[in-house]
Amino acid sequence: MDKIKINSRRLADTFLNLVSIDSPSRHEGRVAKWLKDWFRDFPGAVVTEDGSAMETGSQIGNLVVRLKGNKDRPPLFFNAHMDTVEPGTGIKPVFSNGIFRSDGTTVLGGDDKAAIAILLEAANCLQENKLDFGPVEMVFTTCEEIGLLGAKALDASMLWAEAGYALDSTDPDAVINRAPSAVRFHVEVHGRSAHAGINPEKGISAVKIAADAVSSAPQGRIDDETTCNIGIIKGGTATNIIPDFVTVEGEVRSHDAAMLRKIQDELIGCFYTSVRKYNPKNETKKPYITSTVKDDYPLMNVPEDHPVVDAVLRAGERLGRSLRLEKTGGGSDANIFNQKGLATVILGIGMQKVHTTEEFIALSDMEKTCRLVLEIIQCWK
Repeated sequence: MDKIKINSRRLADTFLNLVSIDSPSRHEGRVAKWLKDWFRDFPGAVVTEDGSAMETGSQIGNLVVRLKGNKDRPPLFFNAHMDTVEPGTGIKPVFSNGIFRSDGTTVLGGDDKAAIAILLEAANCLQENKLDFGPVEMVFTTCEEIGLLGAKALDASMLWAEAGYALDSTDPDAVINRAPSAVRFHVEVHGRSAHAGINPEKGISAVKIAADAVSSAPQGRIDDETTCNIGIIKGGTATNIIPDFVTVEGEVRSHDAAMLRKIQDELIGCFYTSVRKYNPKNETKKPYITSTVKDDYPLMNVPEDHPVVDAVLRAGERLGRSLRLEKTGGGSDANIFNQKGLATVILGIGMQKVHTTEEFIALSDMEKTCRLVLEIIQCWK
């Protein structure tokens, strides 16, 4: 496969074109149209858009692109998402010394448009080098960055393939086969308002109750498998009013299902403990707490002996690369695909400092992943 030459200039140009198209979550329409136009001229490609936009609120549905291939092999899919985080509008990419960056005012959008560019270059290489390959599908999802919504709404029966790879991580030499499950929580703290200067004694500060709970709640890295974060606190209406309402939102992630629920319950319990200090016998209607917990995404754990893991490790060996199996603390479309019965592991593409205005990616890392994708296709059986 080392004899297959990656067209570096074309790969770079494709990436520059893609990141120049605004596509924050739910606004993927323009990049989807660009992809449809690109595949319209690609021999034998069939592009299908699903009906997920009604569920996700995106301008467009997920795109599934099918390349029939010329060999009788099991189908295989590759996934990338079309949306970017903010600030991701008006991206002005800069390419210098083999490194892509933004101008510093926005993210770059390598997460995940570098993956899209890699897959398009791999498709070009399959055709130009007349390689033998079985059916390959490319799944371009929407709304990944705001809760994996596109993947959640995807009808898995659309796909021929039952296994594949999500290109959505950092290290090109790492293969992620384990990722945590996660829950999101929303807590409402109801206090009692009063004038802060005239009769503060009649008020019960929801901010104070929330602060007491937050200060005692588990947060950060709990153990090697578990993290917890309180990310959003909102409340109050004016500096001269005792605040009677505060909302607190956050998440818990863990590779251990029992620990996930333990920390979830412990955290929510801190709010109920706090409110009881102000209403110990529940003799008044206020203050009080309401809380909701929602499953965000499921545990991902693809066995090391699964064909989808075996194929990528064999591909790495054939390329003379020592790939490592790793676990991650993040969630991705791969979590959802596995839940839907589509065995999926995650490949790194080289993106660094993602979700920041300092994001960057090396063209050489994109080339490494493109070559790995081509080798996986050849190894798949």
